[in-house]
Order: sequence, then structure tokens, then C-alpha cells
Amino acid sequence: MTDLILVNAQVTTLDRENPQADAIAVRDGKFLAVGTEAEVRAACGPDATVINAARRRVVPGLIDSHMHIIRGGLNYNMELRWDGVPTLADAMAMLKRQVDNTPAPQWVRVVGGFTEHQFAEKRLPTIAELNAVAPDTPVFILHLYDRALLNGAAMRVVGYTKDTPNPPGGEIVRDAAGNPTGLLLAHPNATILYSTLAKGPKLPAEYQINSTRHFMREMNGLGVTGVIDAGGGYQNYPDDYAIIEKLHADDQLTLRISYNLFTQKPKEELADFSGWVKQVTPGQGDDTYRHNGAGEMLVYSAADFEDFRVERPEMPENMESDLEPVVRLLAENRWPWRLHATYDETIDRALNVYEKVNRDIPLAGINWFFDHAETISDRNIDRIAALGGGIAIQHRMAYQGEYFVERYGNRAAERTPPIAKMLAAGIPVGAGTDATRVASYNPWVSMSWLVTGRTVGGLILYPGANRVSREKALRMWTHENTWFSNEVGKKGQIKAGQLADLAVLSGDYFSVAERDIPHLRSVLTMLGGKVVYGEGSYAPLAPTLPRPMPNWSPVATFGGYFREPEASAKMADACGCASGCQVHGHDHAAALGASVPASDAKTFWGALGCGCWAV
Repeated sequence: MTDLILVNAQVTTLDRENPQADAIAVRDGKFLAVGTEAEVRAACGPDATVINAARRRVVPGLIDSHMHIIRGGLNYNMELRWDGVPTLADAMAMLKRQVDNTPAPQWVRVVGGFTEHQFAEKRLPTIAELNAVAPDTPVFILHLYDRALLNGAAMRVVGYTKDTPNPPGGEIVRDAAGNPTGLLLAHPNATILYSTLAKGPKLPAEYQINSTRHFMREMNGLGVTGVIDAGGGYQNYPDDYAIIEKLHADDQLTLRISYNLFTQKPKEELADFSGWVKQVTPGQGDDTYRHNGAGEMLVYSAADFEDFRVERPEMPENMESDLEPVVRLLAENRWPWRLHATYDETIDRALNVYEKVNRDIPLAGINWFFDHAETISDRNIDRIAALGGGIAIQHRMAYQGEYFVERYGNRAAERTPPIAKMLAAGIPVGAGTDATRVASYNPWVSMSWLVTGRTVGGLILYPGANRVSREKALRMWTHENTWFSNEVGKKGQIKAGQLADLAVLSGDYFSVAERDIPHLRSVLTMLGGKVVYGEGSYAPLAPTLPRPMPNWSPVATFGGYFREPEASAKMADACGCASGCQVHGHDHAAALGASVPASDAKTFWGALGCGCWAV
């Protein structure tokens, strides 16, 4: 294979011994040399391929430590994405256009990745509005893990009537006459939402392959090169892994995927894992596709829910007796595991089990961890540290923070999760999205949340002490996530000998205004030194991807995450700024409802080094 050289770059290596570089050389899928252009050229043969980065910022390929890429890929081409759409009016215009494109008996689906708080209108559409744009085409809209909106056509297709009973933990909302309105609520169990979605048409296998390739390409366009898949309901191993395994066999994966196995049936969890430990071992596979252990569901009785609109659910009395034999089995077989746990009360009870097992089978070195942990206590952080575990956090609060504040108050929200305490305890802390249903898969939204402490609706949740620097956020999205897949030192840095995964960014992550961090993308992404994504002048370097299938796919019309290149200009026009502040962009104290202890706000903020907030 010909050597490849990237020159004229601003390289952030995240290698403390060599933090910055101008050029990179790649050979046989790994970084060969990182340094000055002269050093890099000297390490390569005379026939090396040279790519000019045009002084753009280059970072290691991003790694999402918690996502549902395998399940999401099967459905991506069928879903209209409202991720990042700024107004409900825009969202409804997209919906109307997709309704017009969608043939019977197909549905139009908006499945997560957005919140009503991102819209300027601060609300969801009404059922009447859905019926107006789609009188005959079924429409299903999933909002976070709390509700689904179905128009009349969808309600007819799924067959919910006056006589349909509410499922356990869910509600079919009804009018005064007892007829279903089209609103489904998780109270707090989201099964009603997912089981209703599962009634819709599915893509045939050929289309699912195409769909997964388009989803991976979308992730590549955001600079993502690695994902740890957290399993999911209706994702049984090995049956539901056929598509991803075919793509792997055909060398068509453009992401490195480590997958966890998620138990599928209540009361049969131990049987699931007892069978799986005989079929596959952690690490089995290669650098592109490999097994990673158990979870995020280990037993159903330990599954709390993350709908902050409802009260915290109490775990049943049998949680510990169900969980212990599974954890014991995993520990005996040295299987890493992850456990979904939103609330400290759930974590506390799980740790009681882990400590009991640890007395017989030391857990050190297994790399087990909790996912989410929004309300974890300092005491339980210390217990995790003592047992050698970790915590994978996701930006779910960026989408649900307003609901948490509504229920628990601003003070309680300041440490949801307590990132600073986790880091101070010295435990591994990784970052991810939990995409695609509760939050968007966009890593830059997550990094913005980590750095600014804001929701996508603009609410400031965290004080400065519970935020991280831009560099730390990037580390949490790269090499610090490799602990969670047992690949430390193999990837996540731009360093000689590591896998050559990188992203050339559309803007400089370290100098753009905070407001612009979510709008960053990659213009060139490499996996193992091969270009897997390119746009603009780099587009010809990337492999051609077949058009989305079917031809009416929302992806063919809208793509994925909402892109609005004029966003900053529109912001400036709206507020009257000649230019945005380099820190705050076009955010303003008035817009945030801030008050200042001075009659002249401009003088006050200017004294602090920033006059933009006074506009």
C-alpha cells in the first residue's frame, strides 16, 4: 500500500509527549510519523500520496462509547431526522414534504434525536397539525423516551381503539369519550412507544445494508470513526446482527464497532448470558468489529428509566437476587459488562451486588462500568473507584435538562451528572450520545454540552466547576473512551503505531465561538488511513456510496443532522451584532434572562472582557 501524507495541518495529537504537529504519515493502516512536514516526508517513500489540509484543525477520529449503531442502521433510511432543526415550522415543512414523497403503505417516522426545547416555539406539534399535513399517511413521532405522537392514519393502522387496554407502565391517552387521541405516554416504561413503532413496515435486507452504510457515512461526516454499541431491545444475538456482520465480511464497515450483548427476555437473562459465554468471548473479532461484553441491560428488574417528567421508579425487591447470578457468571468468565443506571438509588443497590461478588471473584481488570449515572452520589463514585469500575456519560441532559429542573430544581441539576467529582476520583470517564432515540448522534452537541453546560434549548445547567475544557472534552471523546472497549493504546491519539483514524474539521474546535461547536463537522475522515468521508474539494477522495434505498427515503431529500451554513449569519442579523464574540457567539444576557448589578449593562460586561452580552 502506498504511504499517505497529510500536510499543512494544525494537528492536535492528544499525545502528551508530542501534542502538536504540522504533518502526519500513514503506512499499512497506522500512523507512521507525526511531526513537521520535513520529518514526515523523510519517513515515507517518494511515491507517497499527499493531501493538503489547508491549515485546518486535525483531531483523532471520535469514538462514541454508548450508541445504538447496529439497530439504528437498520432503520436510518426510513427516518426523518429533526436533529438540530431550529424551529417547529421548519420541522413541519420537512414533515409535509416527506409525507408527499412517501408511498402507501409506508409510514413517515421521526424517531428521537430532538427535543421540543430546541424549537423556537418551545413545543411539539399537535395531533391536529399532524392530521392536517398527513390525512392519509401514517405519521409516528417519538419524543425522547417520554411520548409518541401518532396521527389518525397511524392510529388506524396500529389498531388502537376504545377497547385497547393500557400496557403496564404505559398510557394510551384518551378523550372524554374514551377514544385514543394519538398520544402515547411512557409512565415510565417506554415499551409502549417501541412496541408501537415495531408495528410499522420494515426494510428488506438489501435496503438495511444500504441504510446501515448511509448511517455510518453520516457518522463519518461528523468525524466519528468508532462506536461501542450498547445493544438494545429487539436486538438478539446472533440473529439481529446478520446485517452488520455481512458488512464486516464484505469489508464495508466505515466505523470500528465494539458490540455489547443485551438480554432480551425478562426472567431469562441468566439463560441468555449462559448461552452467550459459550458462543463468543470479549475481544473476539478484529480492529473493525469485535465483541465487547454484556449489557447495557443485564436483568430487567435492574432497569430504571430516564423520563424525568415522571417520578423516579422504585426497583423491585428481586433486583439483587436476579442480578447477582448474572454478574457472578460474567465475572467468572472475565466478561466486561455495562449497566444502564440513571439514578443513584439503582447504582447503590447494584454496587451492593458487585461488592458481594467481588469478595469471591475480584472484579479488578474486568473494565465493567455504569452508563448514564445522572444522579450518582459522591459515595457511590468512590465505591466504583474502589472496585476498579468506570462511568460512561451521555448528553441526555442536553435534551431533558428542562424537565429535570422542572421536577427537582436548578440546584439538583447542577451535578447531573457530577463530572468533576468522577474525574477527581480518578475513575475512567468516557463520553457518548445514547443515540438515536433519546438524543442526537452528533458528537459536537455532546462536546458543546460538556464545555458549556447548556441544553440544546439554551438553559445553563452546570456551574463552571462541573464543566470541562475543550481539550478534556475531546479526550473524553477519543482515547479516554478506549478503556471502555479494552483498546487503550491502540487508537484515540495521533501517535506513531496507533490506528490511523482522524478527522479534518470544518472549523477550528479550539477557537470557534462556543455557540458554533455544535455546527462543526469533518471535511475529511480517515479510518485506518483510508478516506471514508470527504466533502468539498475532498469529496472525490471518498468511495462512492449508492443512493439511499428506497428512493423515497428521507435521507435522499434531507440527509441526516440538520445543516444550515447560514446559521451564524442569521443569528447576527437577528440580534444586530456586527460580529459574534469569540467566546459567546451571538448569545446575549437579555436572551438568557440575565440581570447585572449595573445600570449600564454594556459597561458591566465589557469590564469583564466581553461586550457582546450587553446587546
